[in-house]
Amino acid sequence: MCKHKRKEPFSSMKYNFRLFWRTLYRSFFAAKNTTARLTRKRIIFLALFYIVWPLGSLIHWFFFWLDDILFPAYKDHPIEKPLFILGNLRSGSTFLHRLLSRDTQTFTSLTTWDIYLTPSVTQKKITQFFARLDTKYLNNTFHRLLHKFDDATLGKLKIHPISFFQPEEDENIHLHIWDGYFVTFLFPFMDEMPNYQHFDEALSPEHKRSIMTFYRSMIQRHMYATGKKYYVAKNPAFSAKIETLAEFFPDARIIYLARNPLDMLPSTVSWINYARRQFTDPVDGFHYLDEIVDMTKHWYSHPLKYLDAHPSPRHLILKYDDMVQRPEHVIRGFYEQFGYPDKPGLPIIIDQAVKETMTFNSDHAYSYEKMGFTREQIVEMYPEIFERFNFEKREPAVNKSVKMEL
Repeated sequence: MCKHKRKEPFSSMKYNFRLFWRTLYRSFFAAKNTTARLTRKRIIFLALFYIVWPLGSLIHWFFFWLDDILFPAYKDHPIEKPLFILGNLRSGSTFLHRLLSRDTQTFTSLTTWDIYLTPSVTQKKITQFFARLDTKYLNNTFHRLLHKFDDATLGKLKIHPISFFQPEEDENIHLHIWDGYFVTFLFPFMDEMPNYQHFDEALSPEHKRSIMTFYRSMIQRHMYATGKKYYVAKNPAFSAKIETLAEFFPDARIIYLARNPLDMLPSTVSWINYARRQFTDPVDGFHYLDEIVDMTKHWYSHPLKYLDAHPSPRHLILKYDDMVQRPEHVIRGFYEQFGYPDKPGLPIIIDQAVKETMTFNSDHAYSYEKMGFTREQIVEMYPEIFERFNFEKREPAVNKSVKMEL
């Protein structure tokens, strides 16, 4: 269980106002010659964002304050054996996360709905109340309408499968304090940002504590409101936070997923460019290459160095190919290793998750050669990773322009 027993007062939850105002200023007055230049598309996004987001933030923070009055017991809620899935982006963490979240008797996660619409206990309780009314008196009419709306909106996005009702990467929760890596997707002014990509090494102890105190409180609120026992999160960005993660969650189970850099790097470049392009309008081409290469190198080396220095049955380093090729064997293995109950229906859950992944058709393709990389360059950039995991230094078996993986 979490060793930090003291209750954190509401006042300890700190919003990064400086970063918020800097991103606002840069967006309107210093965006020239950046990937967030002021085009018509960008102006429309900024107008919508600054109309909706500040109001939404005020509402959420009002409910965070209400939590301390109405449900103060959430602060003492235990976080037992939380499971964190780490690794570089595009290394299979979404697949594993969604798969484990299907085991609803064992795990719970933050969904997109939880993150953006009901992050507080009070909001979740209100939602649960109306859901019961909808089920009892309206034959789930609102439930069906919400799912239709979900399919018509988030269901159209092709970054990866996104839904209000599916588990999502909870690094997004830090948008509520404007202090996390996902801020860079909306406002890619990297010279303004704290170095989230090197979190453990680059941020001050006070800054790290502020961010992680908020994150822990969000998990406690969710666990308290849902009554679930074990929490599972997939967070590639936690690869840079692994030391701080272990400090705040000493009972944590950690899975580190390692994927061949020949597959991981071009997919990550493509994904980050695709995701940031939803909110910006840069010139054609691939951007952020130096940032991404530096980040991916660190997100290999830093967590692996930590795990090597802290051997534990609560840790597991797992190759992407092993997980994809033998998911049931791998999952049963770490259920036993980490002390989670093995469910009789696990094979059905795994089969459903695999089928869902196979039926997702992304129209987003990439080619590492178009990004300016060669196979030899990628191999030379990650020599320790190729040696440690015995990854093939080969040309892809299929065409270099391939669909994005989960």
